[in-house]
This record gives sequence, C-alpha cells and structure tokens, in this order.
Amino acid sequence: MPPKAPLNWGLLPPSFLLPSSTRALLPLASLAQQCPLPSYTSIRTIKSTNEPRPDRFAYSPKRSPLEASTTAALARKAHSTPLRTGALALKRGMTAMYDPESGKRTACTVLQLDRNQIIAHKTREKNGYYAVQVGAGLKRADNVTRPMLGHFATARVSPKRWVVEFKVRDEEGLKVGIGEEITAGWFAKGQWVDVQGISRGMGFAGGMKRHGFHGQPASHGQSLMHRGMGSAGGSQGSGSRVLPGKRMAGNMGNESVTVQNLKVLQVDDANGIVVVTGCVPGPKNQILRIQDARKKPWPEGPMTVAEIAAAVSTTATHAPTDAAAATA
Repeated sequence: MPPKAPLNWGLLPPSFLLPSSTRALLPLASLAQQCPLPSYTSIRTIKSTNEPRPDRFAYSPKRSPLEASTTAALARKAHSTPLRTGALALKRGMTAMYDPESGKRTACTVLQLDRNQIIAHKTREKNGYYAVQVGAGLKRADNVTRPMLGHFATARVSPKRWVVEFKVRDEEGLKVGIGEEITAGWFAKGQWVDVQGISRGMGFAGGMKRHGFHGQPASHGQSLMHRGMGSAGGSQGSGSRVLPGKRMAGNMGNESVTVQNLKVLQVDDANGIVVVTGCVPGPKNQILRIQDARKKPWPEGPMTVAEIAAAVSTTATHAPTDAAAATA
C-alpha cells in the first residue's frame, strides 16, 4: 500500500469552497504570508464591570482618595476633637437628686477636682498634635524621679500624683496658660461630658459572669458542667482550632472604659464638686478623665482661667441682689 501524502494544514482550501467574503481577502492573505507579522499571544483575564476606585481606602468612589499625611489625618479627626482641655477628678460616690419641677429622681455620681494645674502644651510644630498636659493631686518630692521634678519645676507647679494629656483641635485650646489651675467652674450646669477611667477588676471570671452565657442544663444526666461554657470550636469545618476572639473565661474588668454623654447636674466651684448623671467606671476614689462630650455640640464654656474667675465674680455679685429681691 503506497504511503499517504502528508496533509497540508497550512494551505487554504480551493477558492470555490470558500465563502464570498473570504475570497476578497485572498490577496491580503498571500501578502501576509510573504511578510509575516510578529507573533502575539492574547492574555485572558477577568475584567470588572465597575470602574476602579480612586483609592482602596476610599469607601465612596465619588470622594477624593485619602491623603497619607499627618496634616490630613488631623483634619479628618478635627470634627471629633474637643476645642478645650479636660480635667482630672476623683470619684467620691453615687447619690440621687430630685427635680423640683417634675419630681423625678435621678441617680448621679459626685466627682471632685483635686488641684488641677496645666503643666505643658503640645504643639503641632514640635510634637505633631495639639494637646494640654494636666496634673492633679499631690505627691511628695522625695517620691518623684529627678526628670519629673525638673518637669514640674519648669512649669512652676508642685509635684503631681497624676499627669495626663487632653488633645485639643487647634491653638485656641492652648489659651489656658501653664501653671494655671482648672476648677469645677470649667464645666457648666446642663452641658454634656465624657468620663473615662479604669473599671473595677473582677479577677478571673467564668463565661457566665464575664459574657452572660446561660450555662449547661441542670438535669438529665448533666454532671459537673452546669456553669461550663461547652464547646470552644468546631473540628475540620473551622480549621480544627479555637478561632481568635472566642469568648471564654478569663480576666474580667481592670480595663479602660469610657461613658459618653453624661449630663452635668450641678457644679460647686468652691468645693470642686461636679455632679453628673448615671454611673462612671471604677471604685470610689478612682481617678477619672472628664472632657466635653464628642457626640454633642461643643459647649460655650470658658477657654481660659480668667473667664472662669469673671463668671464666678459675676455670680457672687448678683447673688445678694437676688436674695434681697426674694425677701422683699
């Protein structure tokens, strides 16, 4: 049997077998064979039907991308940064106050300011942000390190037991001078404040006390697992491991807690007393941070200590006149 002729896969079939549209392209095909074009390999990828976002951190394509600079970061936080500094106070306990008009009884907490003084200012040019450093309390000089003694001596204040910083929006919050004292008159009756402190430590607590678990059944063969948390995770479905963040037994309390939007019910500037609604974190005599509420309109309070003194003197001047009018 004679061998078969090789198949010419690269040759075109006879012209009478080709469609009319292809016959017109035959001269071009012959020209392409004489002058071959460079080879091209197509790349197949998944194309998105949505337009690309200007930045992967911008959650709305209509907004401009976020700028990676400290100035832009401060500008984004400006709306929630208080205009003025806060103060340190001691939690003296809880009580209740009655509203004489409505007769409603409101639980409240008594806070007392203890020798709050301005120690230093933090500026944008030097420190990268605006803040006011406040010290409170009293500490023996022989129980203070020498660097801190020099820091207090520079501010011309006595050694403080607690030193914290309160961020402010801009230079307007630095109007209060170094060495000046902040009293209870810094806060006005009726304004809203945020209180931050360390909560009471409960020690090692189980799942029922720490997270409110219901526990295991109390009968039907359940043995020695009435208050146990049960399973901590699945098998192969979850990777045969305990997933991060699983609520379990552990140390409870002794962490920073912020209670927002507490209303100031009463202010006693002479005794340094500020009474706020509700409860605040920590036990009695716990040091707390008080500052204007971030989720409420900023109060029209004093920005300097001189404004506090002027307001107190005005109140003292009008008090006898009001009392005489009431007597008459």
